[in-house]
Amino acid sequence: MKTLPVLIVGGGVAGLSCAVHLAKAGRSVQLFEASGEVGGRIRTDAVDGFLLDRGFQVLLTAYPEAQTRLDYDELKLGRFEPGALIWFGGKFHRLVDPWRRPSHAFATAFSPVGSISDKLRLAKLRRRVTRGSLASRYEQPETKTIDYLQADGFSERMIRRFFRPFLGGVFLDADLTTSSRMFEFVFRMFSVGDAALPAGGMQQIPRQLAARLPSESIRTGTSVAEVGPTQVVLDSGESISGSAVVVATEAPHARQLCGEPFREASNSVTCLYFAANTPPIDEGILVLNGEGRGPINNLCVPSNVCPEYAPAGKSLVSVSVLNTTMDGDELEPAVRSQFEDWFGGTARTWQ
Repeated sequence: MKTLPVLIVGGGVAGLSCAVHLAKAGRSVQLFEASGEVGGRIRTDAVDGFLLDRGFQVLLTAYPEAQTRLDYDELKLGRFEPGALIWFGGKFHRLVDPWRRPSHAFATAFSPVGSISDKLRLAKLRRRVTRGSLASRYEQPETKTIDYLQADGFSERMIRRFFRPFLGGVFLDADLTTSSRMFEFVFRMFSVGDAALPAGGMQQIPRQLAARLPSESIRTGTSVAEVGPTQVVLDSGESISGSAVVVATEAPHARQLCGEPFREASNSVTCLYFAANTPPIDEGILVLNGEGRGPINNLCVPSNVCPEYAPAGKSLVSVSVLNTTMDGDELEPAVRSQFEDWFGGTARTWQ
């Protein structure tokens, strides 16, 4: 007797990972993705020779599930420098991980980003979050990240210049209200692994997962209207039975399909891409706004990390703006003005 497949709604990395796990265990699966290609939020558009991820994203190589599921060699990862350039006081200041870049240890210790006491607290924080199992991190008392950092003794200067723009870019939450447990997890991942980009763009991650499944087990361009314990109904009206149903869509759609209310507010981010004839910086490192003025929260040059992100003779600049109320006509000039403050008149030539 043939076993019915597990029906998976959503072709992002959650749904694909679920499908790969089940297929490896010998179960048949049928995955439904509403858009024309797998990937969910992890998508990459090719435009005029540039690779534009849908929003600035990175792969943290220390993610346990990623290490289990992905072939990093096949992804041809380019890795960011473990640190940041932070703009304040009219210039950039470097803060790097001295454990992986010991040649910068002295400069980092005396960087005006924070006090020497702040740097010692960073070392203690790193030691604390990298000890023990990941599960033990989630057994710690929970509070807001901002309260956690203040209780740890970090100065307001260190929080304003480093933690707010850095974690704001990760959590899309410049107020740092995110759970301290999530902060400890993320800080651990950055401490023991690399931030990286696949040479072909972030969508190579879901494409690699999809390649491990039988082609007939993935149906793209197929929207699901209703779900039950062992059945899905498509927008077309087609009803499909399975042995179980997994809903792996983004939260609002998942709640809608499951008949549950969704009241949680979400954080927004706007990503702008610019083409430059020459890169504004010469390394693959994150640039943070340590002043808190202007729209830019963080930027980087992805083509410095992976040359494949831009055509020959060009550079790609990625800018993240958090929770802005400006529309595109207002936002681009404001970003360009901040570019000129940081990098000079050459920013006027960027497209």
